[in-house]
Amino acid sequence: MRDLTDDTITEAVISTMGDTKDARLAEILESLVRHVHAFVREVGLTEEEWARGVDFLTRTGQLCTPTRQEFILLSDVLGVTMLVDALGHRRPAEATQNSVLGPFFRDDRPERPDGADISEGLPGTPLFFEGQVVDREGAPVAGAAVDVWHSDAEGHYDVDVPGRVDPAMRGLIRTDGAGHFGFRSIRPASYPIPGDGTVGELMSATGRSLMRPAHVHLLIEAPGFQRVTTMLFPSDDLYLDADPVFGVKQSLVTSYDTYAADTGPRRGQSDGPYTLLRHTFVLEPLSAN
Repeated sequence: MRDLTDDTITEAVISTMGDTKDARLAEILESLVRHVHAFVREVGLTEEEWARGVDFLTRTGQLCTPTRQEFILLSDVLGVTMLVDALGHRRPAEATQNSVLGPFFRDDRPERPDGADISEGLPGTPLFFEGQVVDREGAPVAGAAVDVWHSDAEGHYDVDVPGRVDPAMRGLIRTDGAGHFGFRSIRPASYPIPGDGTVGELMSATGRSLMRPAHVHLLIEAPGFQRVTTMLFPSDDLYLDADPVFGVKQSLVTSYDTYAADTGPRRGQSDGPYTLLRHTFVLEPLSAN
């Protein structure tokens, strides 16, 4: 294996992987090598550009911590996360659609009783959430585990709120016998994805906005059903058509109904204007393709 050229190096590299025991790994690695080599040839990558790319990826890795995942964010803004999601979750139109998990999910979220206030006293417009989880026939799914999390009124998640250690604006709630669940919190705001790292450099270089539309995240699991990782966006948000992580789907855009104090369905439960968000989540059985 000597005197390799730009015409022969690709097959030479692939030939070294012939003893790979995992067939799927072998398939992925061969395709990866072929595509990367083809990319280098197509753009005529220079040594200087290659070095800059290595530096970019190195700094991306150095930014990653238990509370910040710059590589996931890079995957998000390049559309890779949503492409993987689209390939893995081809659901019928009537089922609740998946979207990105995002970098702010926490395993240490508290379990909350139905109807709990999860805002932990943070300021903002009160939000009342009324949800139901059903199957494709409309039958309620009892005992489903529903994770919820979202930003505050300034677009910060609890991990970004100065001085906050305990989880806020998040929790695990279980559906009742009728598939219902609910909570009280504060209305989330649009916010920029982190722009102080390598992804911010990329977004600036390509003239793209950092702003994500406001949303409430939900992750729903129930025995016998496919897990759903999704979010709900307000229909009046200014950034719906420019989401930098490509997570908006029309079926996930809904009305965040706002009422004056002492009016509407939650009359007497808020001293000022409040938002009511209602949504039904439809799960697919595990056997569905």
